[in-house]
Amino acid sequence: MADRKGETKKQKWMKLELSVPEELVDAVSNFVIEIGAQGVYEETLEPWAANGLPELGGNKIVFVYLPFDLRLEDRIARLQGYIEGLADLFPSLPKVACKQETIEDPDWGEQWKKYFKPLRVSREIVIKPTWERYTPEGGDIVIEIDPGMAFGTGQHASTRMCLEALEEIISKDRDIKAWEVLDVGTGTGILGIACAKLGAEKVLCLDIDKKAVGIARENIQINGVADRVKASSRDVAALEGAFDLIVANLTEKILTKLRQTLVSLLRPRGYLVISGIIIENRNMIEESFLTSPIELLRTLTEKEWICYVMKKRAENP
Repeated sequence: MADRKGETKKQKWMKLELSVPEELVDAVSNFVIEIGAQGVYEETLEPWAANGLPELGGNKIVFVYLPFDLRLEDRIARLQGYIEGLADLFPSLPKVACKQETIEDPDWGEQWKKYFKPLRVSREIVIKPTWERYTPEGGDIVIEIDPGMAFGTGQHASTRMCLEALEEIISKDRDIKAWEVLDVGTGTGILGIACAKLGAEKVLCLDIDKKAVGIARENIQINGVADRVKASSRDVAALEGAFDLIVANLTEKILTKLRQTLVSLLRPRGYLVISGIIIENRNMIEESFLTSPIELLRTLTEKEWICYVMKKRAENP
């Protein structure tokens, strides 16, 4: 925007610099988006490894930009309350620290994009923001997801491990000819989109957050898989049908609560991938899930996170 003299009009923003334990980065990022943040990005302080993945661990710096408007005080108060709540829920983790700064910058909305580049998350899958160009190599599967939308942009270990597991399952099991997939807690829709691009014929993405469902639908259209992938806010407990593959990237408590539902929706010889689990809580998950008819195929770990790949035994003849 320009004034009468042709000068660019500067807009005020409240810039928040949050020091966040890595385990809480996605939760905090989602919350600030929900309260109206117009930009969120994470500064990667660690070096990048040779495999194209960031070396994770410790606290991350999350930058948040809030519009300087009448709702600013309310937004900050809600964020402070949320931070206090996290401290109560996770007493063993460092408390989120927050610095505030008022800035005037007409171009920040474009500048923050420089922090996000195409990211290879598995042997074949590459995640990129819509504004970045990328030339696929060999059998690359490219998924376009913009950061700061909802949970699931490929930046977090739990999402990356799910993508690796899904790629291996769908590419290697040739007995299932027409994959039907259920993605529970879809967020951006990234896991369901990946399944479709890997070859699944029918994918249902569920999330109780209607805003997330809207974002997932946009991403499904952007990635050209709307003919095979649908997103809904339906309750998974009320769902009918059967699936060859179910993926759920949630919390330990929610996964444990949904165990019976997920297993009942899984076809015999079907696969179940669950993630979002901190390693120190693995006993809770294993006691709940690793009982008949579910058997463990493998686990994936990255730092303090663990992902389980399981299979439902065939029914007795």
